Amino acid sequence: MEWSLTHLWLILALVLSLAELASGVLLLLALGIAAALTALVAYLGASFEWQLVAMGVFSGILVPVAIRWIKPRFSPKGVAYGTTGTGVEKGQRYRTIKRDFDGASGVKINGDFYRLRVTPDNATELPEGTEVVFEHFDGTTAVVHCTHPNKEH
Repeated sequence: MEWSLTHLWLILALVLSLAELASGVLLLLALGIAAALTALVAYLGASFEWQLVAMGVFSGILVPVAIRWIKPRFSPKGVAYGTTGTGVEKGQRYRTIKRDFDGASGVKINGDFYRLRVTPDNATELPEGTEVVFEHFDGTTAVVHCTHPNKEH
């Protein structure tokens, strides 16, 4: 068997599609499908330059389609990936919790535990269940203020 560009495009399509199993963002799968379609163009006898053009066109169409329209259909409802820390939590109310292994006070934001710092007194410990309002992140610390600032904490 003699190797041709068709075989190389198919190998690239297979490698990209298998790599998608590790990433889960559908980008590599879209590129793998584009490479498979380019293999079809190569099989039909197009020159290498036209194969590159075809790969570019297929990628330019399939990548945005995969990310914009297909990926959201596979994401769980109500999850906004990549929003923590962008300011969308500002003004949201949370209840403090204590972390199991060290008893640190914190809040859970989008499923992740963040230690807290209370403004304006910079306290880092609050009783469990205290209602706080999120202000911003300072590194990995959630800066909050109590909803009832006159209560002693």
